[in-house]
Amino acid sequence: MDDADPRTACGGEQTHVDDAPWDPDRFQADSGPRQLDYLYNEIDQLYHVFAYGCGISDCAYWMLYDLQIAGGSLPVSTLTASWSYSKQTINSALKSLEARGLIELDFVEGSRKSKVASFTKAGRVFSRERIIPAIEAEERAFSTLASREREQLVVLVKRYVDALDAEIGRAHECVERVEGKQEDAVRASCDLWGESEPCPGEH
Repeated sequence: MDDADPRTACGGEQTHVDDAPWDPDRFQADSGPRQLDYLYNEIDQLYHVFAYGCGISDCAYWMLYDLQIAGGSLPVSTLTASWSYSKQTINSALKSLEARGLIELDFVEGSRKSKVASFTKAGRVFSRERIIPAIEAEERAFSTLASREREQLVVLVKRYVDALDAEIGRAHECVERVEGKQEDAVRASCDLWGESEPCPGEH
């Protein structure tokens, strides 16, 4: 069986793959998406270094950040929904903060499943000394933009994130289809070889 044409692997639709080999000039490092990739990575690195300096993980930093913004207490379900971290990562971060005595995890009144995360006294001190300065730094940095620029930045970034989410989803579906075609090809090849001979790739 012939290999699937990568240009038509996604439901028969033409993809971005050309007959010609990869052209390094086609996707320049200084083009729009690449610039944003580098900028977002730089922002992530800034927060990572700051969180590391505070002696906590990136996820733990954002949990404390949200608690501070909310006034010191939030349902764990809200923290989970606010960030793209997995539930396991968030729960692990919360457990580490609880072990350090910075937060308390208590059941919501009347529930034996849902919990609320709240600052302890030590947690409020920690936040005042480490989290609040970062929040204030964000506000100062954001205020260097004009009011109209701030509004446009948020709107445009949100629009780009939504579009990227949709396009990455399509790319993921494309990869799954290609992998499915490859598995079909292997099974067909096994049928041709017959049961008496090992299938290509099997040991």
